[in-house]
Amino acid sequence: MFHAPNGLQRDRLPEASREPEPVPTSTAETAARAEAAAPAPATTPATTPATSPAKAPAGRRDAYFDNAKYLAMVLVAVAHAWEPVMDGSRATRAAYMFVYAFHMPAFIIISGYFSRSFTARPDQLKRLVSGIVVPYLLFETAYTLFRRWVTGDPAYPFSINDPMYLTWFLIALFVWRLSAPLWRLVRYPLPLALAIAALGTLTPGMGQSLDLQRILQFLPFFVLGLSLKPEHFQMVRRREVRLLALPVAAGAAVFTYWITPHLRMGWFYRSSGAVELDAPWWSGPVMTLGMFACALVLTAAFLAWVPRRRTWFTVLGAGTICGYLLHGFLVKTVVYLGLVAQYPWLAEPAGEIAVTVAAAVAVTLFCTPPVRRALKFATEPELSWAFRRDVTALAGPAAAASSRTSR
Repeated sequence: MFHAPNGLQRDRLPEASREPEPVPTSTAETAARAEAAAPAPATTPATTPATSPAKAPAGRRDAYFDNAKYLAMVLVAVAHAWEPVMDGSRATRAAYMFVYAFHMPAFIIISGYFSRSFTARPDQLKRLVSGIVVPYLLFETAYTLFRRWVTGDPAYPFSINDPMYLTWFLIALFVWRLSAPLWRLVRYPLPLALAIAALGTLTPGMGQSLDLQRILQFLPFFVLGLSLKPEHFQMVRRREVRLLALPVAAGAAVFTYWITPHLRMGWFYRSSGAVELDAPWWSGPVMTLGMFACALVLTAAFLAWVPRRRTWFTVLGAGTICGYLLHGFLVKTVVYLGLVAQYPWLAEPAGEIAVTVAAAVAVTLFCTPPVRRALKFATEPELSWAFRRDVTALAGPAAAASSRTSR
């Protein structure tokens, strides 16, 4: 794995290591789905319900988005599994770079889409705390203790303001969702978000607290999701778009293979400024726009081929928060114990295939309903005791809708 260029990850790996990239939380999206199912004020177009491309019946989760979340989750887990084994393999590194170009943007766009009705009502804030803040605190602690235990380093520091490994996404989603009402007031939200992201690349060292660099650089994808409508997702499902997606993805894969030796992975992690990547200052804004365009095209190609109907893995889309947070322990076990050095065959083609299959199977199991139920205390805790009764009562109807959409 490549060495992270600016030390923003506390859980840093050796020089030949890559910085990991996380995933979206289904807990927060479950709450957002409840909001999407509730009628919005007629005077606020931006708060209209998040109707699905397939027009799912009321009270049911949308199969299309659950399918998209699960498939993207598999890509995330597989890419993370490649990190310890891809040194010396240009093909694996290119595949890793190709996946990193769009897997997080796709998740963030979907998260933004389901945040359209967020207006910071008390019941919404309650679910924001229970679905994002609490899981962040619990898993930030869990990953720190896990490292202390596996590496035998009891002095490894715990820091609530320095997200460890996968947990940065939870904090980012918390900030993005809180800002959702503000973006609905802006006349040109996406250009403004892109400008903020570009300015972020000009500010070295900014990401050392709460991974602020990533929050800003990924912000345009969330804002884009806030601006999307059901017809936009219907558009990418058109037959001509699906056919066009194949050569586009193939061409992008070939281009990625060619450019892999010449492009630093730090650009894809979005956790560093341009100067920290040993690049001229002007390359930051240029790369921000260029990579946004590339991610948008590849995300559209990905969404074009996501099944709209219910499949055997549709139910797993509701558990991606569990798959996201749990698969990191497996990846870190391989890294902390130096298993690739002990078993060099893992870095050979046969070993890389085995690692890929193992990662896909593991994350699939982590997304299953039994695991989701077992982890509900950490990912979807009931915190009525911590809030005033009027807030809890206000959350009742939305919570019921959330329960129905989770079935």
